[in-house]
Amino acid sequence: MLRGEAGIGKTALLNFMLERTAGCRVVRAAGVESEMELAYASLHQLCSPLLGRLDGLPGPQQEALATAFGLRSGGAPDRFLVGLAVLTLLSSVAEDRPLICVVDDAQWLDQATLQALEFVARRLAAEPIAMVFALRGSDHEPRLTGLPELVVRGLGMRDAATLLESTVNGVLDARVRTRILAESRGNPLALLELPRGHSTADLAFGGDVEEVAPPLARRLEHEFLRQVDALPTLARRLLLVAAAEPVGDVLLLWRAAERLGIDADTAAAAEDAGLLQVRERTRFRHPLVRSAVYRAATDAERRQVHAALAEVTDPEADPDRRAWHRACAAVGPDEAVAAELERSADRAQAKGGLAAAAAFLERAVILTPEPLRRARRSIDAAQAKVSAGAFAAAARLLTTAEMGPLGEAERARIEVLRARLSFAADRGNEALPLLLTAARRLERIDATLARDTYLDALAAALFAGRLAAGPGAHEVARAARAAPALPQPRKGDLLLDGLAVLHTDGYDAAVPLLQRAVSTFAREDLTVDEGLRFAWLAAATTTLLWDDSNWDRLSRRHLDFARQSGGLSALPLALNTRIVVHLFTGDLDKAAFLVEELRSVTEATGNGLAPYGEVGLLALRGDPEVAEPFIQSCLDDVVTRGEGVGVNMTAWARAVLCNGLGRYDDALRWARVPAAQPLETGIPQWALAELVEAGMRSGDVAAAAVAQEQLTAMATASGTDWALGVRAAREALLRRGPAADELYREAITRLDRTLIRSEQARARLLYGEWLRREGRRVEALAQLRAAHEALQAMGAQAFAARARQELQATGEAVRRSVTAEPAELTPQELHIARLAAQGLTNTEIAAMLFISARTVEWHLRKVFTKLGLTTRRELRRSLPAVDDRAVSAAQAGGSLPRARGPRGGRPRPTPS
Repeated sequence: MLRGEAGIGKTALLNFMLERTAGCRVVRAAGVESEMELAYASLHQLCSPLLGRLDGLPGPQQEALATAFGLRSGGAPDRFLVGLAVLTLLSSVAEDRPLICVVDDAQWLDQATLQALEFVARRLAAEPIAMVFALRGSDHEPRLTGLPELVVRGLGMRDAATLLESTVNGVLDARVRTRILAESRGNPLALLELPRGHSTADLAFGGDVEEVAPPLARRLEHEFLRQVDALPTLARRLLLVAAAEPVGDVLLLWRAAERLGIDADTAAAAEDAGLLQVRERTRFRHPLVRSAVYRAATDAERRQVHAALAEVTDPEADPDRRAWHRACAAVGPDEAVAAELERSADRAQAKGGLAAAAAFLERAVILTPEPLRRARRSIDAAQAKVSAGAFAAAARLLTTAEMGPLGEAERARIEVLRARLSFAADRGNEALPLLLTAARRLERIDATLARDTYLDALAAALFAGRLAAGPGAHEVARAARAAPALPQPRKGDLLLDGLAVLHTDGYDAAVPLLQRAVSTFAREDLTVDEGLRFAWLAAATTTLLWDDSNWDRLSRRHLDFARQSGGLSALPLALNTRIVVHLFTGDLDKAAFLVEELRSVTEATGNGLAPYGEVGLLALRGDPEVAEPFIQSCLDDVVTRGEGVGVNMTAWARAVLCNGLGRYDDALRWARVPAAQPLETGIPQWALAELVEAGMRSGDVAAAAVAQEQLTAMATASGTDWALGVRAAREALLRRGPAADELYREAITRLDRTLIRSEQARARLLYGEWLRREGRRVEALAQLRAAHEALQAMGAQAFAARARQELQATGEAVRRSVTAEPAELTPQELHIARLAAQGLTNTEIAAMLFISARTVEWHLRKVFTKLGLTTRRELRRSLPAVDDRAVSAAQAGGSLPRARGPRGGRPRPTPS
């Protein structure tokens, strides 16, 4: 990644590189400022010369990329499948000869293109592909993170002076020379362009050189415009058409030019001046030429050009861009165009999600003549911006809405959106009182919106928890129960009723209501609003009910909605939830992959949600030197923001970590923290289980007995195998003889019927420990071996070490294996080795892990070298087998595709 200010030499360095790429194929793209809101616009530039190979991609990838480029109709393509498709496409091209991808002006890439290219760039481990990005680093916020970077800086004074002197004919006045060198700050383009077209007299006596220089980019644009102004009128107009048509489509350019009375010979003057090249695509000499031409045009000139482009843009093939050109061509407020933009928002969402839809709605606001309708469209656009994660733009649109002649209903909607904006941007407790006030106000205006807002308020209350400043969950629940009911309750109403009863009447009374609500969310289709706004709360409620099946199903649905709709405000929460699901299903490798994705998403959105999934992952992995500082940092952060759920999560994670390490006194201390809030979602009941184990192992039997009583009451009311299995495993710790033995067997049987593999392995560990102490060595060995194998395969190292110590205490020599010593292989190598051992092909593994087949082959070569193996048969013998049930559970959890095996069938990658 080349980073530097405009004119510093990034494009020159790219050209220098490309001059030395003999034998390589080159594809290029450039970000376009006016297309930043159009999803995949720049990606299409890069890939269009390669689309002849589209049919060679795997089916799902082919479908995703074709839909993204508008070649086929369909719903919003999965962003990760698009990235994988681009990686596969580029890899197939690179098989013929090395490929170089050059992306200039990356600061203007549309968000969908940016995500796809970042995805590819991070996965070029073994591909003969180079990707080079150039972006402005001074005038724009950075949009690419984590890539190797070269910062291009200005020339030193001596070199700058030499370059300046090479461009000036005659002797330059010393004072002017000093001033130009100072203004340019070593910027090569400034040094080359500022003197061009000026005589030494002009430079010496001022001429067009201003005493107070504007920002450097404007100065450079000004110099380009001096050259543009020297062109004939029709040539300047052609440049404006090219500047307004950022795709570089030559045929479209000439069709628009013909409507404006510009003939083909006109391009010669622009090309002779070195400003524009018209070949298979149009290309400006420098990005600043495009912006300079466009900004210098009058409003009337720009409108005329956009009108011509709108007329020649196919309304069937490219309706979004046509609507955009029509909007830019509008002379003033135009309801017809604004209405088309509203309709276009639906089409944009199908391809690029909420961000594109929000951009069209935002433009529709500008063109709306009627004040009340303008205010309402501002509110709609703000709502889309909140969901898309564009929080600053949402705030501006709400300010615009407030300037209109609002009724009480509109003002209440604005209050709700401001509160939702606060909650989405920072999960602290500031949103809670705002939401509660707005919900009460809405009761007499819009009962439906009032109930949705009460549900938002309860969600905020669950996040604030014990740190709520002002009203808490109990007060919100009481207000919600007093609010008018709807004649036909919706899914969200069922959830609201159940959660309200939970906080007013208790767990037993709420369970039937919550079970009905959760089943409805899991069974029925969801609207976009339900999928983005409330599906996560339904998923969180399943943990309160110990409902592992619906937890898995709803967390996947929430993640799918967030990805497919472009709902970036919901994506961090969806990823965190899914990570925690994988921790309980025992798929720590998949959890780790999602943690990496979450980091990228958090950086891109600026979302303030704490990394709860990573906290749990580090705790279960069991390395205190890594986990404890991270957990403490997270705790400090959530306390500062007033995020009570974070206190519970970090305390539970520490209890898990300490129980795994055998530090039972510490585990007891930390488990008490969330267990003290039994009605808060999920985490407190998990903490009860940790508290029972820690209490019994540390000698605090009384604390263990009290926690077990609470756990038993919840498990009985819930009635699920997950709840009753955990209850039985912990109850057994308090019992002796046949009663304990029966409880351990019940726990293992029940948990074996669930997706909760981590608890099942821990139940076997507890049973094996008890059997050894009872002197039943043979039975203990069977349970401990199973526990050790499962925990080691998961990567739960601390609990696996406990099992290994117990095995050694029985006299068992634990054999060294790949999984017993995972440090021999990296986590990704180990994960790929396991998948290969299960019989998956390189192509199937690549589709599953969003990498190329070549990268899989590269990793497997390293695995074989490290382990001294030569065949996959040897690899299968070296790795513990994964039984059919574990594979099925992982597939149900979204961690494995149903890969092609002996019975055939086509693999389907499952991004979640």
